[in-house]
Amino acid sequence: MGSAVTRSTRSGTRRVWRWVGVSALLAVIALAVVAQVMLHRAAPILKGRVIETLRTRFNSRVELDEFDVSLLNGLAAEGKGLRIFAPDNVVAAGATAPLFAVDHFTFHANLVGLFVRPMHVGTVEVEGLVIDVPPKRERQAETAPHPKGKIKIVVDEIVCTNSRLLIESAKPGKDPKDFELKRVEMHAVGPNQPWRYQATLTNAIPKGEIEANGLFGPWVTEDPGASAVLGHYTFEKADLNTIKGIGGMLSSTGTFDGQLNRISVQGTTQTPDFSIDTANHPMPLQTSFDAVVDGTTGDTYLNRVDAVLGQSHFATHGAVINIKGQGHQIDLEVNVLDGRIQDFLELAVKTQPAILTGQLVMQAKLRIRPGKQRVAEKLAMQGGFVLSAMHFTNPEWEDKVDMMSLRAEGDPKDAKPGAADVHSTMTGRFVMDRGELRFQSLKYTLPGAEVNLAGVYAMDGNRFDFAGTVRTQAKLSQMVASRWKSLLLKPADPFFNKHGAGAEIPVKITGTKGAPKFGLDLGHKNGPAS
Repeated sequence: MGSAVTRSTRSGTRRVWRWVGVSALLAVIALAVVAQVMLHRAAPILKGRVIETLRTRFNSRVELDEFDVSLLNGLAAEGKGLRIFAPDNVVAAGATAPLFAVDHFTFHANLVGLFVRPMHVGTVEVEGLVIDVPPKRERQAETAPHPKGKIKIVVDEIVCTNSRLLIESAKPGKDPKDFELKRVEMHAVGPNQPWRYQATLTNAIPKGEIEANGLFGPWVTEDPGASAVLGHYTFEKADLNTIKGIGGMLSSTGTFDGQLNRISVQGTTQTPDFSIDTANHPMPLQTSFDAVVDGTTGDTYLNRVDAVLGQSHFATHGAVINIKGQGHQIDLEVNVLDGRIQDFLELAVKTQPAILTGQLVMQAKLRIRPGKQRVAEKLAMQGGFVLSAMHFTNPEWEDKVDMMSLRAEGDPKDAKPGAADVHSTMTGRFVMDRGELRFQSLKYTLPGAEVNLAGVYAMDGNRFDFAGTVRTQAKLSQMVASRWKSLLLKPADPFFNKHGAGAEIPVKITGTKGAPKFGLDLGHKNGPAS
């Protein structure tokens, strides 16, 4: 009997396990069917939520080419070919391109999210985003009717890689601004609040990467240029050699705030090895600036720039304007109140050391034309200056100046090489263009004499061509040490004794930096050398 009970118990156990196995198999099949149904229904449900959320958020038509869902690791979604267009009123004004175009995006969510509204998503990964902001004339002031719909997906952060920002211009002759966005992270991306962001931008000219962080938005769909932005930036190791004709490594830090179409920027720059290829002599350059940037055109308006080149302090203001198909045109007004002429000469002229030293005060207008030429070939400047405490670094030149001063004072016996240096001053007006300095008037004053010249000086130091007059305190006969020469020159004194001067002598300076030539210019009394 015990044996029979045992067999019965074993038989019952087998039946139980058989039912358990069948039930488990049925449960797996049921789960598979449910998963398949959920997967089949999740894709269109999620696609609809994505489109409705974006349409409601941006008041725009939305297109999405492909959308797939996987349940292998929670709820994984992947989309391709996403386009968000401008509102109908903006499209009617001519802005037909999508405001946003995305090559590919992915996100993960909890399965429970299918049954919760709004659905919560932690991070959306976006690749190949292009933001195309239309020109202002293609935006209308009035707000388009907001489409009916609900925000069905809430996102914590969006991470974009390999993206671009295109800002179209309404101005004729303006290229769109094209920013390469290497990586952008946007946090707390709510519909009606600013978004926190961290961005890495690749700047083409000068070549370098800009790191920025701050707040952006809310996004103004009807007028993206009115979207607010603020933050802090760093621009490290910007290679100025990518600008033809200049060199150095620039770094800059600063802050900015405003709207995309008017961003106020304050910052500083450091370039320890700034150079121009006319001299290739590195000089330290530091600046602090206050500027306004129109992010929709790329034009920059410099309210004030305080700069230090070597030991020279100067200030400037002006504009950097983008010209379609050509590049940027730079127009500046430069005011040097505490400068050293040797700093500017060492930067621009090959002659080493600089041909003269002295204190410089200058006011000038500077223009750098757009184009692919070297900066020196595009640079033009005109203005006036005062040089004081001048000293020529070439001993032969300085000796000639010192001896000329002694002779002009009527002390020719002491006019010998090695004479004591004199203090001299120069004032003038000039035009610089295409590698040449043309002096319309150049007045050089030293003890006993005043030199008035006009002419041309080549920035490479290989051409001097000046003509004018030397007015002296002494008469012609008093400027020679020999008694016999003095007697011989006395009859000539009346011919040179003009306009209240002891003598007025026509002179010319020609030659090169290595071999300047000074002489009389009896054939060109009234004007500069040609």
